Amino acid sequence: SWILHHDNARSHTSTLVREFLSKNSTNVAPQAPYSPDMAPCDLFLFPLLKKPLRGQRFESIEDMKEKSLRELKAVPSAAYERCFRDWIKRWHMYVASNGDYFE
Repeated sequence: SWILHHDNARSHTSTLVREFLSKNSTNVAPQAPYSPDMAPCDLFLFPLLKKPLRGQRFESIEDMKEKSLRELKAVPSAAYERCFRDWIKRWHMYVASNGDYFE
């Protein structure tokens, strides 16, 4: 089983998205409002993908998915594990700062 984590961008919290997630029984991790410093994708995943994919032209959506997936699979599982351990630490920092921005 997996859990979806996304920030609170309007596109992620729209009625359409919430209904889709509910209809598909998707587990969603809570995200504090206005806390981009808590999103693993922003801190780990997007920077990781940016370098190898920068400047590439994609023939199609499928081509983009294929190349992105190839890059994701090249990341050692230990890096993902470290990312989520760090995420837990960031949650503790967030709580200790009473929800204030800390980086």
